[in-house]
Amino acid sequence: MPGADTVVFIPAWNEEASLPEVLAELAAELPDADVLVIDDGSTDGTAGVAAAGGAIVVSFGENRGLRAGIAAGYREASERGYAFCGRVDADGQHPALELRHLLELVRGGSCDVAIGSRFAPGEGYSADRYEPSPTRRFGIGLLRRAMHLRLGSPFHDPTSGMAAANRIALAVMAEPYVSGAPEVEALLRLRRSGLRVTEVPVHMRERAHGHSKLQGRKAAKLVVTVIGALLFVGWLRRRQS
Repeated sequence: MPGADTVVFIPAWNEEASLPEVLAELAAELPDADVLVIDDGSTDGTAGVAAAGGAIVVSFGENRGLRAGIAAGYREASERGYAFCGRVDADGQHPALELRHLLELVRGGSCDVAIGSRFAPGEGYSADRYEPSPTRRFGIGLLRRAMHLRLGSPFHDPTSGMAAANRIALAVMAEPYVSGAPEVEALLRLRRSGLRVTEVPVHMRERAHGHSKLQGRKAAKLVVTVIGALLFVGWLRRRQS
């Protein structure tokens, strides 16, 4: 059993520039939590930076993609015996203070999983605090409609990478992902399992270093991928089983 009951994992691919700040912020806001970096076959110094920052490091021998990194993070948390698990991205967009709030909700038993949302309104969080480009706004609108149809309830930010989960949810979220939209696939699994998911308004930042990979055609491709996951993820899973 680990000394801490909580771990925060970070999927990372070639993020040596931004990772030190992320690790320092987590240490300041969540000093009692362990930190796990899933190094997705990085070709830079990501693994070394993570180890120097006090994180547990699990490195892939090659780049496997985000869906493999997410599954590995939840699987490691479950197999290592943690009661609670948080996830943030390595690019500095997710404030550790917001993750601490998500973990508090899960610890308090009000939900099994808390998802940080850029678009959900709430006290101190205006609905328009994050203004996407017209193209992304159109795509987000499509995703929200598709999520509402699939889940039977509104969901504002289905691709959010900030989350907190309890031990029960870890096993569900650790299974390998078969679609290109792992966060959406996880939501579908959690719903089928009858677990309680709460979408929580949070503030997010622009990435600290580099540029977002979701621009132009890639952003449009993401929309198609997510909607495909909503429609066909069950078929994909049966095909691979």
